[in-house]
Formats: sequence, structure tokens, C-alpha cells
Amino acid sequence: MFLNTSYEIILNGIEAAFVAQLLKFLGHILKTRKVDFQVLATTGGMPSAHTAGVIALSTTVGIICGYESIEFAIALGYSLVVMYDAAGLRRSTGKIAASLNKIRDDFYANRQVPAERLKELLGHTPFEVFVGALLGIYIAYVNHFLLFQ
Repeated sequence: MFLNTSYEIILNGIEAAFVAQLLKFLGHILKTRKVDFQVLATTGGMPSAHTAGVIALSTTVGIICGYESIEFAIALGYSLVVMYDAAGLRRSTGKIAASLNKIRDDFYANRQVPAERLKELLGHTPFEVFVGALLGIYIAYVNHFLLFQ
């Protein structure tokens, strides 16, 4: 029903992002022995859900339209921008937030501070992006060749 359609492309992208978030959630439970549903909606961590989603989308476009098609080139270009942003800009922003939080903590060490801390886990390490990409490729191929045939 969804074979070789835009539905397959969209579903693979959404599924890959969801599976990546679910893996983060399960990893958090194993690591902390606590259930925290907020992990399902947070950015950063292993694997990159953004990367998994866009790479699954791009891979599915490549499978359906061909890896030499204009559609695949556009999808891959989009994916590379998202991956660069996840491992570059957003990761740098998280490091800056950590530095600002440290300065704030040192400055207000002995006083009550009403302001909340900045979120530090915003981006990904290159390895987290790489694992997200592998997950996206895997989900695209499994879904296309096993589920959509």
C-alpha cells in the first residue's frame, strides 16, 4: 500500500526519529534506574534522533528515486545540514550554556538565585550523529525491503 510512495518516505523518517528517542529513553532507564518521560522530548544524547530521521528519509528517497536522482541530492543536502547543526552549532551552544551556568553558580555561590539554569545538552557528539545515521539507514532498508514488499 505504501510501497514507493511519499508515505513510505515520511513514515521511515518519523519511525527512525521515534526509535532513536525510545533508545535514549531506555538507555536513561538502564543508566539511572529511573523512569523519566521527559527524556522522550529532549534534544541531545545517544543516538541523534534528528540524524536518524533525516537519514532514514534521505535513504528512502535514494531507494525509491535512485541515488543519482535530484530528489536524493536535495534530501541528502538537507540531511547534511541537519547533521552539521546537531554536531556543530547546537553542540557549541550547549558548551556555552555549560560555561555560563558555571559562571552563574560561582558568582551566586552563597546566595539564593531565582533564575533557572540554561539547558546544556542541546547537541550531539560526532559519534552520536554517526550512530543516528546508521540507525536511519538501517530502518529505511529494513522497512523498504522487509515491510513494504
